[in-house]
Amino acid sequence: MSKIIPFKAVRPTPDKVALVTCRNYDDYSPAELASWLNFNPYSFLHVIHPAYVYSQKITLDKRFKGVTHKYQDFKNDGIFMEEEKPVFFLYEIQTKAQVFTGFVAGTSIDDYKNNVIKKHEDTLQYRVEYFKDYLHQTGFNTEPVLITYPDNETLNSWIAEKKKSQPIYNYSTTNKEKHQLWKIETDEEIQWLQKQFEQIPELYIADGHHRSASAELLYDEDKHLGNQNLNYFMSFLIAESNVKIYEYNRIIRDLNGFSKEDFLEKLTENFIIKDKEQELWKPQSKFEFGMYLDGHFYALFYKQENKEPSILENLDAQILYDKVLQPLLGIEDLRNDERIEYIPGKQSVATIKELVDEGEFEVGFMLFPSDISEIKALADNNLIMPPKSTYIEPKFRSGLMVYEL
Repeated sequence: MSKIIPFKAVRPTPDKVALVTCRNYDDYSPAELASWLNFNPYSFLHVIHPAYVYSQKITLDKRFKGVTHKYQDFKNDGIFMEEEKPVFFLYEIQTKAQVFTGFVAGTSIDDYKNNVIKKHEDTLQYRVEYFKDYLHQTGFNTEPVLITYPDNETLNSWIAEKKKSQPIYNYSTTNKEKHQLWKIETDEEIQWLQKQFEQIPELYIADGHHRSASAELLYDEDKHLGNQNLNYFMSFLIAESNVKIYEYNRIIRDLNGFSKEDFLEKLTENFIIKDKEQELWKPQSKFEFGMYLDGHFYALFYKQENKEPSILENLDAQILYDKVLQPLLGIEDLRNDERIEYIPGKQSVATIKELVDEGEFEVGFMLFPSDISEIKALADNNLIMPPKSTYIEPKFRSGLMVYEL
């Protein structure tokens, strides 16, 4: 049984929402960041990155206090408004390729602890601690955890009917996305939606493992204060068929002492190799891998006799690590080894070619994206994907919704 609750969201006034909301802070280059902050006084980037010119010179404590003060300024200046009562929201993002629709709600820390909300990625403790301190000192969160639920025809029909009503937000962004938001505020609607989720036995985290782990840690440390908002964390709940899963491709700086010929020879132990020459080739199905090396693309087909019964060992990202990255290229730590970097699969294969051709990297590997069934199977068996295995959309706009603690 899954528990969701409405909450008293703080959000931009409708006339300013298009100016306030922004992409994730890490998506901006330093030049982009400076440009947006200089050009747009309403951007939520001013809140999450106060005193940006000096950000590397101030302590974390001062930076967190700056975030708190700037957020309060936005509220005092009437840029943000607070709901009069706890509500749910229906949120839709339209990109060029897909439409994503889901519910914004509070999800239960108890459900997270009891594995009703399931995980498939490991977390880095320092990042969990960092974000926990951020939440503790700023007192708010604006980045919901992306959670999937099983496809549900009853919910789909309700969503279709709700979308016939007037949205409270209807705006477009400079990256050519359209965003619409509907408020779910009547007692009848709220109770009906809660009952629907009570019938769902399990939810799955798609993106936001560090955010949910930080919320749990903050709850454990501060629950004695009696703040009921700590019992929940903000989530964007979406049907599992409605998420878009991309792979993360890998680029490596050297061949670990191998010549090109010796490296290709070593690969034949586990893969059938086809030289695709100049064709911008990428994998077409599971157990296929692309490789770009010395001006040529290669198709690598994992040999059937090597396939394992284990869910994790049959994961393409794990196969690449077990058969290539670790034994041949000597990469043990996928998170921290400076010889490896990651390119989201939504970027063109030409990006990998360009980076290798420039000389900083020696070889690139392209993977076939995992599907939701693999992610769920891993979570159901308490197994963890290798780092940077999936890049998942949709991405929630920062500053669209604030959950105060």
